[in-house]
This record gives sequence, structure tokens and C-alpha cells, in this order.
Amino acid sequence: MSDHYYNADDLAKFGNIAEYQKEMADKFFSYYGDVFKDSHLTAKEKSLIALAVAHAVQCPYCIDAYSSDAYEKGYSEQQMMEAVHVAAAIKGGAVLVHGVQMMNKVKEIGM
Repeated sequence: MSDHYYNADDLAKFGNIAEYQKEMADKFFSYYGDVFKDSHLTAKEKSLIALAVAHAVQCPYCIDAYSSDAYEKGYSEQQMMEAVHVAAAIKGGAVLVHGVQMMNKVKEIGM
């Protein structure tokens, strides 16, 4: 029995998604590659953003990939953790701001 819900070895198999739909996979990987090239943001900056987003969407494969990538691109552990805290603050704020919707609904049904 595995100790994890996700198999870390599957990250290396990501390219295999083309097996069942090559045309769409090729388009995705082309786009993905273009997104992470230096442009108005550097590839290094994009790596840190990707690390934060990976935590916000809770993708363990992405967390592994972008932890390695950001570290290899020269980010310190402190910078990486700060990016994770930024993601946590935004995600937490998004949850809380939706509390206004709940409050509006409760006020509506309580009338």
C-alpha cells in the first residue's frame, strides 16, 4: 500500500498525456513552454509565481516541480515560503470575502 495519495513518479510521466490526445497535448505543451519563457516577467519570477499558485491549487506535482525549479533558479527557502504565505493570504481572503454572500443570503431568508 502506498503512503501517499499521489505517486511522485507520475510527475515524470506528465508528457504521457499526449498518448490519448496528442494534438491537444502538443498545443498545451507549446503554450505552457511559451508562458514560462522570459518576457515582461523573467522565467525566474514566473517560477516563484508558479510555486505560489501550485500551493493555492494544492497540486502536489506542481509543488514538487516548482519547489525544485524556484530553488534551482536561486530563490531562498525564505523567499519561497513567503510566496506560499502570499498564496495562503489570497486564498484565505477569497474564502472570507465569500462570507459576505452567506451574510446576504442569511439576511434575505431571515426577513
